[in-house]
Amino acid sequence: MGDKEVRLFGMWASPFTKRVEWALKLKGIEYEYVSENIPFSKSEELLRLNPVTKKILVLVHNGKPLAESLVIIEYIDETWKEGYSIMPKDPYDRA
Repeated sequence: MGDKEVRLFGMWASPFTKRVEWALKLKGIEYEYVSENIPFSKSEELLRLNPVTKKILVLVHNGKPLAESLVIIEYIDETWKEGYSIMPKDPYDRA
């Protein structure tokens, strides 16, 4: 995967942003970080990518946006199978 294909919209103080950043780093995925100036302003791009809640955290992979940190981490783990496994394979253990 190319480094331009993954973008993360977040905020430096958000624990949810940090959670996804660590997942990306554990998997060795290169990504572009887009810092949002929450709560003072939200970029037009963020509002376009997440029109329902209009909040951070948003991961964009190949032009497709995903929201919610746990959903994003599951997506990362299932999309990039090589390397470290982040989530347990067993559904009960994952829950």
